[in-house]
Amino acid sequence: MVQPPISASRTDSPPPNKRLRPADMESYNTNGSTASSSGHPHAHPSAGSTSTAGGSGSLPPLSLSILGVEPLDEFVKEVADFVYHMITVVSPNYPPGKIEVEAKVGILRDKQSGRRLELPVLVETILQPDSVDTRFESNMSAQQHKHFNNRLNQLTSASQQPSHPASPLKYTHQLLKDSFYPLDPNSSNSDRDKIRVTKDEKTNQMVECIHKIRLGDLNIYSPKHHGDWRVSVNVEVPKQHPIGTALNTRKKDRLSYSHEEFIIDLTQVTSQASAAAPPQVTHELEVEIARSDLLKSLAARRNDPNVSEHERSAFDELIRAFVNNARILVRNAIEHW
Repeated sequence: MVQPPISASRTDSPPPNKRLRPADMESYNTNGSTASSSGHPHAHPSAGSTSTAGGSGSLPPLSLSILGVEPLDEFVKEVADFVYHMITVVSPNYPPGKIEVEAKVGILRDKQSGRRLELPVLVETILQPDSVDTRFESNMSAQQHKHFNNRLNQLTSASQQPSHPASPLKYTHQLLKDSFYPLDPNSSNSDRDKIRVTKDEKTNQMVECIHKIRLGDLNIYSPKHHGDWRVSVNVEVPKQHPIGTALNTRKKDRLSYSHEEFIIDLTQVTSQASAAAPPQVTHELEVEIARSDLLKSLAARRNDPNVSEHERSAFDELIRAFVNNARILVRNAIEHW
């Protein structure tokens, strides 16, 4: 028996044959129509409506607001502004490379107690950077990893059906090995000062050789759910394969689920600090914007007065879909973290 696919925690699910853009989900009505964002999408209740207030008939559909439009989503705009700032202001201070925008699912923990963060808020909240003494833990239990694996596999299978309300997911399985070399023999050899060489374990072919530089993070606390999440923006600078012995290595058993402009990676990481050290196994889940060139292109047009409003809003729409994917993953986490 096929189990239901991963859920979005919504009660107003679209009909099976309705395909919606990510932006449409914000204005999707229970009667199966999408509301327009330019003008009044529905007739006034008194204009030919057969329903009466308090009666047993169906209620008339509502406008999005007194202006007929939906107010700006401040949460999505805050994430979009953060990513935009990292791309346009911060990244030019570093060598050119691929911009990576990813959201990792994990737990925000209080640094002193080690327990999950508790704040006096009721709903999902973006934390001001460096305002709370907390650490983000991206590692999850093997049970949580298996749960997400099952749910994503179910969704991938369901997405191949003609009745699925969105475009299908594609699945790949990779076995990778990362080797880390010092960026500079005289450096501190911290994570920021390492060159990462990634090879395909099946073919021994090099996948990439980069110096990954973290530009900034946003932590998102989700008190109603079992997990939190973090948005990170990095620049991956291509490098020549270093000479010498690797400082340490790790193996990644990665399940990748690609959907439109996004990739969801579910990874089991086995790392070893040295040949004599015991291996450590961790489990991670993240969603990443797939194309750095698209991200840069849309960011360049975000505030360009010479392009159409549709083109200017494309960057925020990409971030909206990115945020929606991260939220859906967090809302499908189980208690066993």
